[in-house]
Amino acid sequence: MGKDFYIQPDATDPVLEPDAVLAIVRLHAAGAKAVRAVDESGGEARTYAVDDDLILKVQRPQQLRPRTSLGKERFLLEQLAGLEGVRVPRVLGGGVAEPGIEYTLMTRMPGVPMHSARLDGDLRRHALVDLGRMLGRIHAIPQRPLFEARLIPGDHTAADVRTRFGRLFDDAVAAVARAAQPWPFALDPLQLARFAVCALPDADAWVALHSNPGPEHVFVDPQTGQLTGIIDFGDAYFSHPALDLRRWPRPIDRAAVHTGYCSEAKMSDSFNQTWRVACVLTDMLAIAQEPECRASGLVELEELVEQLR
Repeated sequence: MGKDFYIQPDATDPVLEPDAVLAIVRLHAAGAKAVRAVDESGGEARTYAVDDDLILKVQRPQQLRPRTSLGKERFLLEQLAGLEGVRVPRVLGGGVAEPGIEYTLMTRMPGVPMHSARLDGDLRRHALVDLGRMLGRIHAIPQRPLFEARLIPGDHTAADVRTRFGRLFDDAVAAVARAAQPWPFALDPLQLARFAVCALPDADAWVALHSNPGPEHVFVDPQTGQLTGIIDFGDAYFSHPALDLRRWPRPIDRAAVHTGYCSEAKMSDSFNQTWRVACVLTDMLAIAQEPECRASGLVELEELVEQLR
């Protein structure tokens, strides 16, 4: 897992005119009528909402980097299409349009991102349990076709997974050093990171991961709280499945995702130990970066260190 770099950082980044957007969309959806909104979130891609049910996703030229790919995302979404219990956007078309615009046209995910829905209590827990169950089904698809496509980077050995965790803990130690609040845990960050990596078992699983199935990419119905699906597979990579489950800073949220994930298959001892190490990583980052998670993260860290000894 090398550091990110951008291939053409000085490339221009124009916002397409509505007529240009519709010309691309109509290659695959002839009846498209109007561009409703443009998402300027600043990521690798810009999205255009067309009519009520279409999303045109366009690669931003200056944000092009090796680990992110619209082609990779299309391929993975096509593998997940029609899978029972999995709700992801449906790819309608994609490729390169004149003049050199890389794009994907897909269906719009109903609902809103979970960070906008402000769900609490049982509604929030039920949505996250369902998310865990959905991630379990995504991880359970046949992996050989994904590997043989040579579109998804990542880890394929226990040593690869261990190296990734080591680098992630290096990043967490650096995040703690930058934090305004003093580090409150008994073990200093570097000691804790070394302790956790030493407790990491040899990985017995590596699958294609979403990468960040967190609050911005998980969609729910804002009225009912029901999970509607997951978007944005452009950063997908191979590694240990626990890394997809850790993307929720609050321990109570992570526990709900884990419960759903384990509801349809028994996890190995190695998986469970790797999950604990992943939670240490998330707690370190939450304590450094998420003030509202600081107290609960400290409580969980105490428990995890005892379990990992």
